[in-house]
Amino acid sequence: MRLFVPAKDFAQSQDFYRTLGFKVNLASPRMALAALEGGGGSLSFLIQDFYVQDLAENLMLQWIVPDIAPWWERLSSLRLEEVFGVKAAKAPVREPWGTVAYFWDPSGVLWHLTSLNKPSPDSEAA
Repeated sequence: MRLFVPAKDFAQSQDFYRTLGFKVNLASPRMALAALEGGGGSLSFLIQDFYVQDLAENLMLQWIVPDIAPWWERLSSLRLEEVFGVKAAKAPVREPWGTVAYFWDPSGVLWHLTSLNKPSPDSEAA
């Protein structure tokens, strides 16, 4: 599945995701493919030159990574709030199902950077 992520400022959104480490390529004049490979998997989505505030500010996406620590270190070092004027990222917290940190893109989309708990040997046998 590939999601369409709204962009209030299309060029700024492309720059934001490039800063995070995504390769961003135009797919059409109003659409760009953002893709990230490695780190235990891949993630891609389409940035669209389309914005509805209620949609963007209520959209939440979960990005699952094998180990949140190196991703959080990178994310927090980028100073996204200073460079892009976004809300400050929230440090990782433990939840019953794993660890999650939060960050927002320039359009207000909320990302859940997540590392899931590894299943215990007991749960795999069940």
